[in-house]
Amino acid sequence: RVDMSIRVAIRHHTRYIYDRPVKIFPHVFRLRPAVHSRTPIEGYSFNIKPKDHFLNWQQDPFGNYQARVVFPELARELQVDVEVIANLKVINPFDFFVEEYADNFPFEYDDQLKKELVPYLEIKEQGPLLSQWMKKVDRSKCRIVDFLVDQNRALLDHIDYSIRMEPGVQTCEETLKTRVGSCRDSAYLLVQVLRHLGLAARFVSGYLVQLAPDVKSLDGPSGPEADFTDLHAWAEVYVPGAGWIGLDPTSGLFAGEGHIPLACTPDPISAAPVTGATGKCEVEFEFENVVERIHEDPRVTKPYTEQQWQHIQALGNKVDEDLVAHDVRLTMGGEPTFVSVDDMESPEWNTTADSPAKRKLAHNLFLQMQNHFAPGAMKHYGQGKWYPGEPLPRWQYACYWRKDGEPLWHNAKLLADPNHDYAFNVDHAQQFMNELSHQLGLPQRFVLPAYEDVVYYLWQEGNLPDAFDPHNKDLKIDAERKRLLRQLQRGLDQPVGYVLPISWDWSNEAWHSCSWSFRREHLYLVPGDSAIGMRLPLEVIHWLPQDKREQHQPMSLFEEAQALPYYPPSLEPLEAQAAVGPTPKSFNESEAFVQTALCVEARAGCVY
Repeated sequence: RVDMSIRVAIRHHTRYIYDRPVKIFPHVFRLRPAVHSRTPIEGYSFNIKPKDHFLNWQQDPFGNYQARVVFPELARELQVDVEVIANLKVINPFDFFVEEYADNFPFEYDDQLKKELVPYLEIKEQGPLLSQWMKKVDRSKCRIVDFLVDQNRALLDHIDYSIRMEPGVQTCEETLKTRVGSCRDSAYLLVQVLRHLGLAARFVSGYLVQLAPDVKSLDGPSGPEADFTDLHAWAEVYVPGAGWIGLDPTSGLFAGEGHIPLACTPDPISAAPVTGATGKCEVEFEFENVVERIHEDPRVTKPYTEQQWQHIQALGNKVDEDLVAHDVRLTMGGEPTFVSVDDMESPEWNTTADSPAKRKLAHNLFLQMQNHFAPGAMKHYGQGKWYPGEPLPRWQYACYWRKDGEPLWHNAKLLADPNHDYAFNVDHAQQFMNELSHQLGLPQRFVLPAYEDVVYYLWQEGNLPDAFDPHNKDLKIDAERKRLLRQLQRGLDQPVGYVLPISWDWSNEAWHSCSWSFRREHLYLVPGDSAIGMRLPLEVIHWLPQDKREQHQPMSLFEEAQALPYYPPSLEPLEAQAAVGPTPKSFNESEAFVQTALCVEARAGCVY
């Protein structure tokens, strides 16, 4: 497996310009990535002015790198330039294991570990607002990862972010009272909250790198418009088995590849990026923190550089010119393939063809495309392609619209959401069919209940083994037996749906119907899982001879078509229409034989 990565250069410039030569007392700089940084650091440089100085790299009591610099001479300026080369390959912040005893909160550290974590368990504040906050924390048993997510998000939702130029860190009381704080204020508050909960926590100072996304997010914030870096602060909590886990209450996220720690300490004062003093003077301050991409691996969202894209576009334009010059015309088939951005590893996106989650995402995309390309279109939910080797056809969402922009369907609220269970059943299907036939002026005697084939399923039931337990959840059974179980549980004597033979009478400009007759008296469907309209037993219907069937000559494709009329929406309530609905007519059933039918059934809580 090849990791796709982006290498960046972080350039951090700080300059103090004094109005006179001043004494610069020893300074400590904590601007070197910590040894435990999960983001690979491939290069580092640290440069100081004035040139006349003594530099000693050290590690503080907590293992952080720090540069102690002594300046023997007076100086008019102090300049610090840091460059970090980082490999921002994607890091999964949840990629860790937890000791079994710490898998759920609350838990107790073992004695030796608790002794080592003493500085990170010290509670510094117990004010009334913090105590009130702690009383609201749900301390019931919970997976430790979920618990940490909740605590981090709670502070994000409660504290507004603000850039605060004053030195130091606010008290927890001040942050909770004003509900506003900088990143260091929220990080310190989270550290104290975690310690009150018995969890070892430490304060982290570091660089935050955020890169502009290649494409805009479809279902959430897209991130920064341009690449960005700055000094930042967050918290880390110690979980046995996982080690130190970074939590960023400013964003509500776990620390990822963009969080590069510089110093991790029990108290914020020990993690300050710069500590030192100068003689009395007036000072001007310069600060700059920039990030530059120095290498990018090709990836799905950005396979080529901008220059490569320009070459490809130029080549494509040249090919188009040659095709036009030689009168070459192309046709193209196929369709785009979409993959879930949140769950691309699930079987439905790799091997299996279908799932409820996939249908829901597809329906949301379908509605967005329909609203954009064809407002007022008629939506159609049906079956699509049937691939060899698959037991059922694929589902298909389609919409049909008029080129002149006039709507075919006016009220979108009249259509159900196929991904929502409305708890409709076969009784609702019968009620709908009866009302529909009444509205169309057709006698209800033409409506046929459709049943599953009793003989077939009884034969299938007889083939089940004696020890077959349909309630065994671990049972691996094929699609045929799953279908059988569903039918047996529903009852073979219950209708699946209802069928109405129906066609348009071109001579009378009205709908007409007829009676379908069967040797077995009832309409038994072809066994299967498809919609009942796909399973009508056409071969056993008593058809009229071809010469006596209804004949209708379709319009020639070469005939000039008239402009489609405008159909205004019906504003009359359905209840009023039902009250004065059309009176059923009498039909000569032998002459009005109909070969087409409308089917209604309840599937997954919806009426189709």
